Amino acid sequence: MKLPVAPNRELGQHFLVDENILGVAGRLADLQREDVVLEVGAGLGVLTAYLAERVRLVHAVELDRGLEPHLRERLAGYDNVELVLGDALTLSLGALNPPPGKLVANLPYQIVTPLIAESLDELPTIELWCVMVQREVADRFFASPGTKSYGAVSVLIQLTAERTGFHPVARTVFQPPPNVDSALVAFRRTRAWGPEFGHLKEIVQGAFAHRRKTLVNSLELARGGRAEAEAALAKIGLPEGVRAEALAPEQLLKLSELLP
Repeated sequence: MKLPVAPNRELGQHFLVDENILGVAGRLADLQREDVVLEVGAGLGVLTAYLAERVRLVHAVELDRGLEPHLRERLAGYDNVELVLGDALTLSLGALNPPPGKLVANLPYQIVTPLIAESLDELPTIELWCVMVQREVADRFFASPGTKSYGAVSVLIQLTAERTGFHPVARTVFQPPPNVDSALVAFRRTRAWGPEFGHLKEIVQGAFAHRRKTLVNSLELARGGRAEAEAALAKIGLPEGVRAEALAPEQLLKLSELLP
């Protein structure tokens, strides 16, 4: 298939071109006519147009300003798409009006983890995520404690949401095809966060920052406070030599509540 624009290799662009996968995304996203949806990485507008035909409003974010003419032409027939040009990691997405209730996107691979982690608390109106990501990353989101895939993002997501859908995606739905497998993963919010999320994120990321070390050693290297970490572990009945990957998400939440 000949693309209307050349993919930007520096941005790692892999455009969604096969519209057959859109129905799966729509089902997992549980799209409703009254929905306001945030899409990050509008690309060629394939998913954007699909969403616009089914929901009240789409906030479509795209970093590559070179795609703007194509996107505006592709979406000219829709008056319910707000095109936002810029970096989703630096834009004030929380100020979008009306605020989005769902995040549905073919996410650029290099921003998946930070964007999802930030959206858990900084976009409190998001109740459902349905994102196309690398299969390895999708597996990480809901990995179990003690597994290789289990990490900080697993903990933060699992403390916030429950998985509601998963669908492997063939490489051929993208142009150019990526060198990795992808998947659609959907999850729905089960917990709202306040100011405590920042502290939780600091503790969780510190705990997993040095995976080969014990949790206490990793936290000490990341933020200091070894004695406090040892005392907190003792309070929740865990040995001093435990590693972060052995703790369930709720145990790490309790740990964060005990640490200054």
